[in-house]
Amino acid sequence: MRRALAALCAVAAVTGVVATGCGTGTDDPAAARQDRPRPLTWQQELRIEDAQQRLTARCMERHGFSYAEDRTLTLRESMPVRYVQDDVAWAEAYGYGGRIEARQERRRLHHPVAVYRQGLSPARRAAFDEALDGGDRFQVLSAKLPGSGREVRKRLGGCTAEAEKALYGDPGTWFRVSKTATGLNALYADDLLRDRRLTDAVAAWSRCMEKAGLSYPDPQAARDAVRENTARLGPAGAGRAFATEKATAVADARCARATSLRSVAAARETSYVDRLPSRYGEALDTYRRLQRQAYDRAVRIVPQRA
Repeated sequence: MRRALAALCAVAAVTGVVATGCGTGTDDPAAARQDRPRPLTWQQELRIEDAQQRLTARCMERHGFSYAEDRTLTLRESMPVRYVQDDVAWAEAYGYGGRIEARQERRRLHHPVAVYRQGLSPARRAAFDEALDGGDRFQVLSAKLPGSGREVRKRLGGCTAEAEKALYGDPGTWFRVSKTATGLNALYADDLLRDRRLTDAVAAWSRCMEKAGLSYPDPQAARDAVRENTARLGPAGAGRAFATEKATAVADARCARATSLRSVAAARETSYVDRLPSRYGEALDTYRRLQRQAYDRAVRIVPQRA
């Protein structure tokens, strides 16, 4: 159970931390959240990613290089699969997204940008790298992770930096608040792991799956079993493996809906986030504000995927 809920916590930073406010020291956390910027949807976040690629490509073209954008997945195919997946129709079409992941992995191994770069002469390849990442002219960004205080760093330069600045403004501020916002779950993960209402909901999900003829203690165990089955059957049994994946994913999604597992997880996480110190609320507000700013700019750069 702890392993499974740890996976839930990792996902909760997307479905919960970014979707709720942090405590502000008031007696009414719900009231304190009313004026907070709303989080973006995954569709809006994807559009920002596409805009960043478009800006990078334009910049590279100005330097005399080609830069292929990656928009191979449709909007529907791009939906992130969370720990709690309750979209039955998506599961019926894509299972857990195994085939989508495999297609993306094949593209990663033979990415057009990498293939193009490899085909350049050594001198042009060095110039390509400098244009993209800044070469020796780069900025080092730093941020401290919540809880551990561990410092993380990032090098940023060239067209990559230009695109990020165009969307978010100051890269240092964006890096700092994004690392804070997406790492907040480290501050309450242990409490969430032990939360009775959450563990009860996962147990209810497991009982629902048992009735469907599938015995798994939690959603992560179901997905692990599907992955193992797909690997065991190999290419020759890809059809049977995908049929099993879809059947399991559909049952998973139906049981998640029947037990309200997603709403329980989000509600329990909210209760813990509301108790965090106010300084994290300030960082989260800035994170959302910069995300909204980036999205407003992105809609003028690229259309939403079909």
